[in-house]
Amino acid sequence: MKKIVYYVAISLDGYIAGVNDDISMFIPDGEGVEKYLSDLQSFKTVIMGRRTYEFGYQFGLQPGQLAYPHMQHYIFSDSLHLDSTHDLLHIEKLNIGRIQEIKEHSSTDVYLCGGGEFAGWLLDHGQIDILKLKINPIILGDGISLFGNSKTNARMNLTESTLYENGLQIITYELIK
Repeated sequence: MKKIVYYVAISLDGYIAGVNDDISMFIPDGEGVEKYLSDLQSFKTVIMGRRTYEFGYQFGLQPGQLAYPHMQHYIFSDSLHLDSTHDLLHIEKLNIGRIQEIKEHSSTDVYLCGGGEFAGWLLDHGQIDILKLKINPIILGDGISLFGNSKTNARMNLTESTLYENGLQIITYELIK
């Protein structure tokens, strides 16, 4: 069975973005970022929430287009409506059964792209299998939490840890279910 991999940049105090979606303090380049970008090439399927998809607009993403050209996209939202979309982009209602279908039919593990609220909802429903954190040596103080407002408890096993020259660290955990 394929796994859902939440692969995300995070501050030392647990935020994936600062206030007003500010990501300017995150390390923008270097070996760790190159590793992350290389790792993304192994995914053929991406899931994300509406806010994460719309976040891409400020970086030139056009509504209805793919954020990752080589991946099938599933945007989970009960409120997103686009006039037209790329053939590989699907808007889905929040539904655990649909998440499980996507996971089952994906040819690779599924990349969970950002989104604290959506990730928290998936965690609450036991759908995250691997947590891969790109830990930045910064403190944001406030912003978007790794798992939104989720109060779910989870245990994990550390499976990999790499420290890069600029202080960035990529740590991989497998969630114990």
